[in-house]
Amino acid sequence: MSSRPLVLVISTDNDSQLAMLRGIPHVTGSSPGAFEKAASEAEVILHWAGPRDLLRPVFLACPHLRWIHSRAAGLDNLLFPELVESPVQLTNGTGVFSQSLGEFALAAILFFAKDFPRMLRNQRAERWEQFDIDAISQQTAGIVGYGDIGRAVARRLHAMDMKVLALKRHPPATADPSIAEYYTPDALAVMLGRCDYVVVAAPLTAETRHMISDAQFAAMKPNAVVINVGRGPVIDQAAMVRALVQRRIRGAGLDVFEEEPIPAGDPTWKLDNVLISPHCADHTRDWLNDAMCFFLRLYSRFEKGEPLENTVQKHLGY
Repeated sequence: MSSRPLVLVISTDNDSQLAMLRGIPHVTGSSPGAFEKAASEAEVILHWAGPRDLLRPVFLACPHLRWIHSRAAGLDNLLFPELVESPVQLTNGTGVFSQSLGEFALAAILFFAKDFPRMLRNQRAERWEQFDIDAISQQTAGIVGYGDIGRAVARRLHAMDMKVLALKRHPPATADPSIAEYYTPDALAVMLGRCDYVVVAAPLTAETRHMISDAQFAAMKPNAVVINVGRGPVIDQAAMVRALVQRRIRGAGLDVFEEEPIPAGDPTWKLDNVLISPHCADHTRDWLNDAMCFFLRLYSRFEKGEPLENTVQKHLGY
């Protein structure tokens, strides 16, 4: 038997990237029963695809488990008490998809600043109608949740000469050239009141659920655009719809939602001031290859006893 650490791969998809595990001892399955024989020797779980509630029974069946890796960056619904309290390391896909999400945030800003919806309406109607647009170099963006995704957004907005503000629980001691000012969570309303664009990139935890709700929308400028590239429930979607319908904010560019897919008949579909991306702003042509390559890099470090990247602070949820 191989002396390399055995990996249990939780996956309901038959992605071609699973073939990249060739040479690594692994068992792939989509139910706890699929791992019954291998669980006693497994040291690693790769949560590649499928319902997150599969992880707990597989975890509980593995007495020698040392490491779990989640392909995704978001950890909401993945953590459970036994895992949080255990010494098992947990890593995630933070950073693998951030660059594309940074590009989506910039694209959404330009979508509204240059009024692309109006251009497309006029083009379909064969209407020649000149109108004024915004120069984003004269505007301010605030990033709610300044982690890896937030930094990818900030670099791009700073390069466009925007003034960038960031909300972070513990502002860094060293200066970040992309950020003009930091705000702590207790000053969220103050930051929001200064922003033409609000980019939400926070992880979903008990503290961040619905952190953007009626009071926060009321603090925003009437011309503010909200962009969510983090987790859907960080924004209270019902409150956001109210603000959009009543034109208390200008618009929203959304890659994530409280309920996915968005149900038929949901008012979000009909709003003319919303840009909807079906949670695929990070799905580049190589995104799955990149995700597996990242796991393979971590596996190599794990074999050698080297520190792993993207180690999650399980009690904090990110």
